[in-house]
Amino acid sequence: MVQDFQISERVKLSWSDTAELVGSSSVDEVGLRERVASLATRSIKRDSKLQALNMIVSMCDLTTLEGQDTDGKVSQMVAKAIRPDPNDSSVPSVAAVCVYPGLVETAKKETSGSEVLVASVSSYFPSGQAPLESKIHDTKYAISNGADEIDIVINRKAFLEGDYRRVFDEISALKEVCGEVHLKTILEVGELGTFDNIRKASMIAMSAGSDFIKTSTGKISAGASREACCIMAKAALDYRKLTGAIIGIKVAGGIKDSKDAIRYLVLIKEEIGEEWLDSTYFRFGASSLLNDVLRQIKKLKTGAYQDSYYFPRG
Repeated sequence: MVQDFQISERVKLSWSDTAELVGSSSVDEVGLRERVASLATRSIKRDSKLQALNMIVSMCDLTTLEGQDTDGKVSQMVAKAIRPDPNDSSVPSVAAVCVYPGLVETAKKETSGSEVLVASVSSYFPSGQAPLESKIHDTKYAISNGADEIDIVINRKAFLEGDYRRVFDEISALKEVCGEVHLKTILEVGELGTFDNIRKASMIAMSAGSDFIKTSTGKISAGASREACCIMAKAALDYRKLTGAIIGIKVAGGIKDSKDAIRYLVLIKEEIGEEWLDSTYFRFGASSLLNDVLRQIKKLKTGAYQDSYYFPRG
């Protein structure tokens, strides 16, 4: 089995193979909660903490997905994405910026010459309640404007009605449109109801061709949780054992401080291994997180906290 897959070198499973995986999906809820709680007690040393904080910065996707988004707002966000702390060049750039399809062209222009990727939501984010033809059109439009990554949402109506084949087929069709453009599939774990459903949705999304599986849109109150992340991580590990492909994981929604983010890094390292601890395979979709991380970095280097206004929101 090949062990050094790049994300673009995907192994797509057939629906019959996927159905078998979905049928075997089951989560030990008690064991899961105990494991996540035990990992949350782990601490890291000061030198390791600075390394972890810089890693978190490099894994962040800065996002603006509001009705009042403008070219100017996107430009400001991109400037922060490229140089999160204007006074400290040792702080890395973030992984990507994420915008609506109509602002991809602006984001692409502003990120020119940097390593920051441009992601775009698609498939009628955040509800996903639209015909497949409309989702395909939405996705093609974002890609034509220069998107490096596409974030779609699964059809929760179909999933919750047990129509897993339709969920699989829609993701598969959208991945075909994406080609080499990375496809991040949002499960919206807060609407799936059970831990078993989170694992099932993870398996369907990966088998259908997703390059990343993502917890949440960030548009509902129940966003990411370490329990959901753990389920998705174990599913990704199982998928790698089956296919050799490494699928990325993105946690989004409700992660607001560096202490919580570090707990996610510990979870990933302990549960599935350090290979996932890279922005190629793990991301944070939490724009409000970045400023707290930057303040913690400054505290470790200078011994003093900066006021919150020192790091303006992107």
